Amino acid sequence: MRKPLLSLVAVLGLAACATQPMLGPPPPPPSGPASAAIPANIAAALSDPSRPAADMIRDNARHPGEVLAFAGVKPGAKVADLIPGGGYFTRIFSKAVGPKGKVYAYVPDELTKLAKREPAVNAIARDPVYSNVTVILNTLPNFSAPEKLDLVFTAQNYHDMHDKFMGPADLSVVNRQIFKALKPGGVYLVIDHSAEAGSGLRNTEDLHRIDSAVVKSEVTAAGFIFEGESRVLRAPADTRKVNVYDPSIRGKTDQFVYKFRKPASAR
Repeated sequence: MRKPLLSLVAVLGLAACATQPMLGPPPPPPSGPASAAIPANIAAALSDPSRPAADMIRDNARHPGEVLAFAGVKPGAKVADLIPGGGYFTRIFSKAVGPKGKVYAYVPDELTKLAKREPAVNAIARDPVYSNVTVILNTLPNFSAPEKLDLVFTAQNYHDMHDKFMGPADLSVVNRQIFKALKPGGVYLVIDHSAEAGSGLRNTEDLHRIDSAVVKSEVTAAGFIFEGESRVLRAPADTRKVNVYDPSIRGKTDQFVYKFRKPASAR
């Protein structure tokens, strides 16, 4: 049985809600580290006292406010945090979408099997402070959610999907599943560590990096429209030749933030 436990599955929303994206109109991509104003719902989520201090310390490097603003996250949105790790973004999404929104933390079975332990994000879903969070445990190629989504978000994980420990997954299948899971007009946001231009998939395993051109090609092949890039995580000093966990570059890698949109005419 590869379905979420009943205690972790959200009740389906009203049909009318499933057809209306809860994402704002696309803002212009930031042209550099200086970002546009952060909406009130996102600012409140970042300053929420329930966030761990260790997460807040990471904000200076990860720029979550600018990233969520670029995605256009609004109160009431339905979001999937694909491969949430320790839940850094899961907590922020929970507060940004508010009590009328929903966050699905999607943990691939491939990772759970490898880790041989309960997903860390389970603790967040059990916390009453994050009552709008539900964990979904399933395989990566079976990606889906109990209701149509406004946003599918994955940070620093896309390259992993190409690696041996993930199958490797067939990204043409995964991206089509994400396309199906989104509402018409919904957003797919991908953040990852940049590899050298033209390197393709060469460094996904050894350096934990991916050529951004590959991501753009694979995602648009599934039917998405590339809508733009935020440059808030760009780091020109990164040579893109070093493992992202190397102390000389960890936390300071060049990263791309790509936004893709499902056409409003698609179903």
